[in-house]
Amino acid sequence: MPIQLTPVAAQRVHQFLEKEGGVALRVGVRKTGCSGWAYVVELAKDIPAEDHLFEDQGVRVVVDPDSLPLVEGSTIDFVTEGLNRTFKFDNPNATEECGCGESFTIQ
Repeated sequence: MPIQLTPVAAQRVHQFLEKEGGVALRVGVRKTGCSGWAYVVELAKDIPAEDHLFEDQGVRVVVDPDSLPLVEGSTIDFVTEGLNRTFKFDNPNATEECGCGESFTIQ
């Protein structure tokens, strides 16, 4: 199951790619936080052969092989919460999220 973007997230990624350059949105995870894993979202300058490539609404999304099982099937939104604007994940693999929403657990 691929990574999907909401229309708002896709529009924001298009803006980032136009302004900052890059070929895709890179999505991954790193070990951290109170729940074990944190999302990593950045612009990709290239797409290594081992990465998985998805496309949604004209946006290419790349995920490294180690991160894919943890984020596969996720929908990414771009939300404004108070003064903060951020990408927010709806991840069907996450069994718990920390209160701050920045880390998650996979069972």
